[in-house]
Amino acid sequence: MRLVISQFMSLDGVVQAPGGPEEDTDGGFAHGGWSMPYFDPEVVGGFVGEGFGEADALLFGRRTWGVMAAAWPDRESDGDPFAAQMNSIDKYVVSSTLTDDDMSWNNSTLLHGSDPLGAIERLKEERDGVLAIMGSSMLSTSLVAAGLVDEYRIMIEPVLLGGGKGIFPDDGEKRPLELVGARTASTGVLCCVYRPGATPPAPEQTA
Repeated sequence: MRLVISQFMSLDGVVQAPGGPEEDTDGGFAHGGWSMPYFDPEVVGGFVGEGFGEADALLFGRRTWGVMAAAWPDRESDGDPFAAQMNSIDKYVVSSTLTDDDMSWNNSTLLHGSDPLGAIERLKEERDGVLAIMGSSMLSTSLVAAGLVDEYRIMIEPVLLGGGKGIFPDDGEKRPLELVGARTASTGVLCCVYRPGATPPAPEQTA
């Protein structure tokens, strides 16, 4: 199973609370909803739709799963086709505080044990298809650090936020990536697809 991270990201690497003011105010973050003015339905919306359409299962941290579980079940009764997909797809949740009894959202499975990254690695080995993670910045950082990410779908927005949660480790380790696709929205968003790759060779020196 391929693990794919999808994130709205500011130019200075912040992924915190792109969707709304109260989404995540940790650290006094005051810019919740910052990505919405840059959402281009054709390009950005299409990019998001493609990523979700390829997913065979979703992976969440506790906070993001809780927000989603509170929102999506009721939307299906309103005739939202995207809600129907969200409710029917398999969902895996990493948490040390939730229990099986908390898994009230359809098709949600808690990943047990003291080694959540090991559980995710086993899940990747046991299943085929795409395991997509959206949001869940702390979990995403751990996945990047552990080398478990197979693809990054990053929407780089033309805004500097001056601080907030990111997904990239600051451990000093170099992790080369290969750009395999990119498109630009009318709002200036760069929708990029990266995969782990080798460092390109140095250019030849001319005399």
